[in-house]
Amino acid sequence: MAQYLAVFIVTALAGWALIATQRWHGRFSLDGLEGVQKLHVHPTPRIGGLAIAMGLCIAWMATTGPTRQIMGPMVVAGIPALVFGLAEDLSKRVGVLPRLLATMSSGILAWYLTGVAMQDTGFPPLDWLLQFLPFAVLFTGFAVGGVANAVNIIDGFNGLASGTAAILLGALGWMSQNLGDLALAHACYLGASCALGFGAINWPLGKLFLGDGGAYLIGFVLAWLAVLLPMRSDQVNAWATILVCAYPVLEVGFSVRRRRRRKGHSPGQADSLHLHHLLYRRVVRKVLPRASKAWQNGLTSPLGWLMAALPAIWAVLFAKNTPLLAAGFGLAVFVYAALYARLTQFRWCFSAMTLRARATPEAQPS
Repeated sequence: MAQYLAVFIVTALAGWALIATQRWHGRFSLDGLEGVQKLHVHPTPRIGGLAIAMGLCIAWMATTGPTRQIMGPMVVAGIPALVFGLAEDLSKRVGVLPRLLATMSSGILAWYLTGVAMQDTGFPPLDWLLQFLPFAVLFTGFAVGGVANAVNIIDGFNGLASGTAAILLGALGWMSQNLGDLALAHACYLGASCALGFGAINWPLGKLFLGDGGAYLIGFVLAWLAVLLPMRSDQVNAWATILVCAYPVLEVGFSVRRRRRRKGHSPGQADSLHLHHLLYRRVVRKVLPRASKAWQNGLTSPLGWLMAALPAIWAVLFAKNTPLLAAGFGLAVFVYAALYARLTQFRWCFSAMTLRARATPEAQPS
């Protein structure tokens, strides 16, 4: 418990230090107010990735034995994701593709340092292909990069990404503990402590943002620990960790499909039609019309946390039952689609029209 508290405190203090010194780095690090997906009300530093990195380094130094063997390679492998994310945070000029490749490179570097690659997905045809090491390594990099970018996509409101990461890492830790892998459980809880330490200063009023660097780094940590769990235990397969990560994964999948179907949009182009944007406009602003914009922003995140927690709890409860895990993922897809349809088309029926939904002028963030 002392180690978790130390990581929490160090991450929070590092974040406050970044806030206190913004007069020195602000001209490079402040996130402006322009952008269709931006909902904050004051220019805010977006280099919270440095606080996450500090917390993870302390977590690594505070551990010993098997947990240290997990944390060390993970911290080193996360460097490409952090560096390219921070480069975008500071320069605003790093493209989507280089950042995606950087997060994938972190996954491949993690394999190089540990020898672990995804080879048990619970889907026999794919598992047969994954017995070929080069394919397994590339698949691992793709999976890790995908989850890391998914965490970045849901980083739209104060505390949403860090809180979601803490919930999902906690679920992985709980699952690992139930399976008797205490070293991995300890690593997951340390990662969750780091996310919570950042969340303590980011939520609810958003004094410091994760930025791309922080979202990619904590997303990589989540993704790599999700890879390790089924590879270290023959009692579960990747369906368990896919379901744990269902909320950010579904957000990516639906976003890519939506943008491809909307004329004039590319999959990498930002928009304001993510589920969290819709919850903000259709639910929070209507329920709390007199709250300040900052509080409306922060109070949107608990709705996203609920979306993350429900499939994660299902995964923990049925971790060893592959059919129920697959059914749980199918249910998560159905609930997400129905809720999205309700918020965009005002009906509980997902259709092609839902994917072509456009934000009306009154629905745009203000």
